[in-house]
Formats: sequence, structure tokens, C-alpha cells
Amino acid sequence: MAKDLFAFKGEQLIQNNAPLADRLRPQTLDEFVGQDHILAEGRLLRRSIIADKVGNLLLYGPPGVGKTTLARIIASNTLSHFCVVNAALAGIKDLRFEIDSARDRLNKYSKRTILFIDEVHRFNTAQQDALLPWVENGTLTLIGATTENPYFEVNKALVSRSRLFRLNSLNPNALHQLLQRALSNKERGYGLKEINLASEAKNHLVDVCNGDARVLLNALEIAVESTIANQDGSINIDLKIAEDSIQERAILYDKKGDAHFDTISAFIKSLRGSDPDAALFWLARMLEAGENPRFIFRRMLIAAGEDIGLADPNAIVIVESCAAAFDRIGLPEGIYPLAQATLYLATTEKSNSVMAIFKAVQKVRDSQKQNVPIHLKDPNRDKEAFGDGMGYQYPHLFSNNWVPQQYLPDSLLNEIFWEPTDHGWEGEKRSLLNQRRSEQVASIVEVEQQNPLTITSGKVDKDFEQWLFRQASQDGERLKNLMTKLWSGITWKKNQRILVLTPSSLLWSLKPLMEASEGGVFIAVSEKNHPSLLAELEILAPMERPILIDSKVESILELENNLKFEVIGGRIPWKFFSESNFAELWPILTKKCTANAELRLIITNPCSGPALSLKQSLQVNRNDENIDFSILNNLISKEDKWLNNQVHKDKFSLQLEELGWDVDLEEWTEFVYLKVDSSIIKRWFNQGSEYRQIIIKEYEEETLISLKKIFEKLVGKTIKQKLLHTKFVARNNN
Repeated sequence: MAKDLFAFKGEQLIQNNAPLADRLRPQTLDEFVGQDHILAEGRLLRRSIIADKVGNLLLYGPPGVGKTTLARIIASNTLSHFCVVNAALAGIKDLRFEIDSARDRLNKYSKRTILFIDEVHRFNTAQQDALLPWVENGTLTLIGATTENPYFEVNKALVSRSRLFRLNSLNPNALHQLLQRALSNKERGYGLKEINLASEAKNHLVDVCNGDARVLLNALEIAVESTIANQDGSINIDLKIAEDSIQERAILYDKKGDAHFDTISAFIKSLRGSDPDAALFWLARMLEAGENPRFIFRRMLIAAGEDIGLADPNAIVIVESCAAAFDRIGLPEGIYPLAQATLYLATTEKSNSVMAIFKAVQKVRDSQKQNVPIHLKDPNRDKEAFGDGMGYQYPHLFSNNWVPQQYLPDSLLNEIFWEPTDHGWEGEKRSLLNQRRSEQVASIVEVEQQNPLTITSGKVDKDFEQWLFRQASQDGERLKNLMTKLWSGITWKKNQRILVLTPSSLLWSLKPLMEASEGGVFIAVSEKNHPSLLAELEILAPMERPILIDSKVESILELENNLKFEVIGGRIPWKFFSESNFAELWPILTKKCTANAELRLIITNPCSGPALSLKQSLQVNRNDENIDFSILNNLISKEDKWLNNQVHKDKFSLQLEELGWDVDLEEWTEFVYLKVDSSIIKRWFNQGSEYRQIIIKEYEEETLISLKKIFEKLVGKTIKQKLLHTKFVARNNN
């Protein structure tokens, strides 16, 4: 009995002398503070602890958030034998002892064993492997606690057999709750003392402890125990005492752990996000933690290529120069080139367009062997026998040292890998590049509903649609200029309400959104374009998004009576413009306009069809018996009558004038280019296309097949098409 008495007194003495943080450890789930994401009522871990059904667990999180405490609570709630091993102190011998004891306990008494391993990441691979068979067969239930990411530091087999729970740094509310408990608890805290902790002192302790309960309680303990009590026994702790007690918290930073990777990640993301203040903060944190500056420079060199690239080609030169300067100077003065490189990367233009290399690599991997075009081959070996190098045009013999010619393999003629942004140096080159690409691949300029040559109601060929998208992407500058032309002449006011009619993309609404930031932009969109426009709106902040409404007449009628528009505009597809319901809109829209409201509409229609374009480009003998040029000439006449019908424009002008609008018209033409291939011919002659319907009215199916063969003679050639733009400019006089 004496031995048990002394043991009990010894335990009491240890408990009384234990640090405040240890004395205040929660003993039940109800006392546990924070981690509601895994321990709130109804959560899986809480239910498992209460039901004593805890399986293998890995508790992962920073210091001082309750990992060991949670393990002790599990121990107090289980009928299993609970044993503890600290991986920093234990070895294979200790593990074998616990395994043998657990096996005997299970065989002799049918009692399960829970083994808690603190700092489990400190076990080496051999020690972790020694646990695996016994965890696998159920001899042991493992609970491991670690401050490191288990996916990197713990045996993958152990991770796969365990549930992983991440504990987060404690939030300010939880930390204030712990402070209050420490001050009020009479048995384990300072409840028997009168302690006056100033509110600013509380806030400072909570702010500086960085979510670590142990640091918080240790600082409070130092403040209380080191402060002389007043005559009445009370202890006053002000901000100065709190600052002295907590000092500066040691930076959590393990060069092989999560803090290392998280901090460098925050640094790089701050550079990418052009936030120099945040970038300097994370740089300072790494330097204070003893990070190798050469590692930081290496990551900045990567960022200069990945996130800045050709928006500022000088960025990588600056970083390399600063790195070389650091090697000569060293610390502490080397902090200047470190900061200089950081600030330069954070404030310069950004572009990740150099990542186009990965598209090219993927294409190489996905494609069959791509032969080098004959004219690009080395002529020094096989020019005489095979014609290698024949046809190559030396760029320096031409003006501007450039000539349009093929450089990609035949099967990749239309591929685009590098897509420069509008920013910095590469933005200055973008226009020239797009112009040259247009000449090289003979792209079509407009791939939109306005072009009757590409309209179809049948199934769209996937490869053809991708080709159209690539070609249309080349024409961003031209469409941008057309958008500027659309809205020119408007007297903008911040509070205007604007209606944009049937746009094919958000491009046509960008100017109104920018100019009428305090008013409202409404987009009348067709059912067909609604999903794509809805997706485009995701790039805008919620408060900056326009309102989408249905473009149908009945939907316009349902708009609120007091909703009046100062500006109406848009680029109208030719097909929609020529339909009868378009005319039905304008009496309604006129009533929805304010006096002196302005109208801007652009209608685009081709004024030369494929037959005319093909005939002009056809380089064959007109005596060729296989070509019936009379069919081609008749078709050209039919196209001209169809495409150059101005009746709809005249009717619309007259309608606007009758409704009280002053109307002016402006017209201009431009040429666009189209490279003919089998997919486009298929598109023209596809079931459901408007162009096929025009042809079939005049010719039999056999004649249609013959005509298709004529078109096939131009595969690989470029045809030129003429477009007519009509802009309606009007003012409401009602």
C-alpha cells in the first residue's frame, strides 16, 4: 500500500508542477475547443469516439492544435488498452515490446490495443514497416500524430489503411475561449487568483500565437508568474507585459516539411498575382527561417519563365543578374538583390504563353511520325536524288525579311501552339504574328452566325468546329476593332441603361459594361447562345455582370414598364435580321427607350459566295471536259441575287423612321480569307446548310455531286470572300 501511496503522491506532484498548457488539456470531447469540421455534433470522428469504434487514424496539423489531447480523449473513452510511444525517443525494440504485449493481450484476454504514436513522421521507413503487418491483421489499432504531411512522410501503406484527419490552427474565437478558461478554472487554471488581463493584451496574445494553443497558454503563464501582485493580491497584465511574455514567436518552418513548401508557394503566387507587399513578406519569412537564398533565386528564375515569359523577356535577365550579384556579395548585403529581383517580378507584366511548349510536346506524343516538308529538308545530302530543299524561299531575300511559306508538317498546317497575350513585349508582337499566320494558313476571318456559308441545322463535324475555332482565334484584333466601330459616336454616361441585342459573345458588351458601370447592361440573347454567354459571365465579378434576358418578343414585353433604355445596340446575325420577328421587336423597343435614346446596329452579310470565289481562284484549263463552267456561272448569278438582297435593310430603315427615329446608314466592305479543305466542302454540302438548299432548288442531286467535284479541285488553296457591313445609326425623337 505504501508503494501505491507514494506513486499517487508522485503523480499529484507532477500534475501540480505541470505547465499550464498541460494542466488545461481538455479531458472530454465537450471540453475540446475548435476543430468543429471533424468534431462537431454528428461528425464521423466524434461518433466513432463516443461509440468506441475508432479505427486506424492519422491526426495531421501544426503544433498546439490538439492532436495529442484528442488522442488522450480517445484513451479515456475506450475499453481497449491504450499505450503511448513517442517516435522521437522510441526505437524498434520499443515497438516490438508494444506489439508483443498487444498480441498477448488479445490472445489471453481478447482485449484490443490502441497504440498512439506521437510525431509518427520521425519513425524511419524500417520502423514504419515493422508496424504494418500488425496494423493489417488487427493486432493493433494505430493512432498517429504528425505535424508533417502524411502523404509525404508516412509509409503509403499505413496511410492507405488509416483515416486521415487534418486539424487546423485555432481561430481567434477558440483562442479567446481558452484564455477565459485558463483565467476562470479554479482547479487547473488561475481561477483562485484575481487576474486583470487587459483587452489589448488578450488580443495581442491571440494574434501573435498564430493559432497555437500551447504558445498562447505558455505566454499567459509567464505573464502571470512573472508579474508582481498588487497589495490586494490582484495581478494586472497590460499590453507591455503581454508583449514581453510572448516575445516573437519562432517561425514555423521546416525545410523538408509542409511549412517550407507552403511558404515558397505563397511567395510564388504573390509574384504571379503582382502583389509586391505580400511577396516581400514571404521573402522575409523564408530568410528569417534560414532558407537557402539560392533556392529562392532558382524559384524566381522559374517564375520569370513560367509566369512572366515574353510579356517581359528582360525579367529572367534581371533575376539572373541579381543571383550573380548575390553570389559575389553574400548575406547580409545580398538581401538587396534578393529584394530587387522579387519586386521586379511582382510588378512587371505577366504572361504564361511560353507554356505553349507543353501543347507542342503533347502533339508530338499524340501524333504519328511527322515528316519534314520537302522544302525544309537539308539540301546538302539528297537534293539531286530526292529534291530535298527544293522550293524553300530564303526570307532575307524578301521585304521585312519574311515570306509566307509552310513550316509545319502537312497534317499540322492549322495547328496553333503559341497564343501571345496583349501584355508587354509579346503584346507588341501579337498583331504582326496574327497577320502573318493569316497569310500562312489562309484563315477565314469570321466564323459566326452572320456567314451563311457556315450555317447548318445538321450535326456539326467536330474536327471542322475545332478548325473554325483556331482560325477565329486569329481574328481577335479585327473583331475588337469592329466592336469599337459599333459603339463609336455614343455619348456615354455612367448611369445609362443599355440593351445589347443578340450578341454571339460577351465581346460586344464589354464597352457598355465599362462605360455604364453605375447604370445597367441588359443582353437580349437567343436560346442558342444563352449557355455560352452564361459561361462567359463567370469571368466577371458578380456585381459587374450584365442581366441576360430572352430576345423573343414576348420576353421583351414582360420587362418592367419603368425600365427605359438610353442606348440600344448590337451586331445582328444576317439570318435573324431577315426574319419577320425582328421587325416585330421595334415598336416594343421604341416604347422601352427614353427620348433621344441612341441606336447602333451592325449587320454583316457576304456579298460574294463560294462559287464566285472558287471561280476566281480556279487554276485549271477551261477546256477541261470534266468541268461545266455554265453550272458555275449560273450558280454565281443565283448567289448574287441571294446575297445582295437589300430589301430587308430598306424595310428596316423605313420602319424606324415611321416609329420616330432619325436614321443614318454607313456601309463598308472588307475581304476575308478561307482555306479550302475537305471538311469545309463537307460543310457547304452538308444536309441542312442554307447554301445546299439554294443549290438544290436549281439542280438535281447528280449535278450537285459534279459541282462538289469542282470545289474539290481547290483543296489546299485560298479563296477570298467579300463582306458587306451595314451600320444603322439612329436617335429616338419621341
